[in-house]
Amino acid sequence: MSVPDVSVILPCAGFGTRFGAPYAKELHCLAPEVTVLDRSLESTVELVKSGLDVRVVVVFGTHKLDTVSYLARYAGTFQMVFVYQDESYGPGLDGAIRSALPMTHGPVALVLPDIVVNGTGSAGSLRAALEQIGVSGWSVVAAEEHDPLTLRQMGALAVVEEGGVARVGAAADKPADPSGFNAFWGMVAVAEEEAHRLPDVVSGGADNPLVGAVALMVEEIVNYNTVTG
Repeated sequence: MSVPDVSVILPCAGFGTRFGAPYAKELHCLAPEVTVLDRSLESTVELVKSGLDVRVVVVFGTHKLDTVSYLARYAGTFQMVFVYQDESYGPGLDGAIRSALPMTHGPVALVLPDIVVNGTGSAGSLRAALEQIGVSGWSVVAAEEHDPLTLRQMGALAVVEEGGVARVGAAADKPADPSGFNAFWGMVAVAEEEAHRLPDVVSGGADNPLVGAVALMVEEIVNYNTVTG
């Protein structure tokens, strides 16, 4: 297996209890032969098209073997490493990230299988985020949002403009009080030397490493963790 230019963590070990369907949320069909997972991976596929060698580290559980099987269609697109979520790291998303990190190399991107980025230039948004990590070590792909309910369910951000550049002034994962936040992130990119802090992005601590990150704003980010009809 070649050494990748960039690694992508794809956490697929969640149970998706809010989704409320008898199949994995990422396998929800959006169009013929197109699932949520296909849409969430568009930006990763675009990295390959740009000439980068990409390694995708898939974190899974025994209840997600259908997702593992589905990903076989990408075997010729990018490297794939499958990692069983180590419960000693914790059962949540932070535990999934910790399980994946030993298999990453180079800059790391966190791509969630139930999050889809929409709008002009959305496919290239992850590449753009990776190009910005030299500024602070971190960058995010984010969308403007002011609905308190949505902000309570997502990685909420307070995005401010400094010298024509959008940056994260404050960040909290699923804040109980969403006042003061005006956006949420859909993907995260981090420099290799900072990647060990990636689990803190979704932890409950106050020291969120996204503060100061460059924010690349897109038109829309859709969370498919909940069926909308």
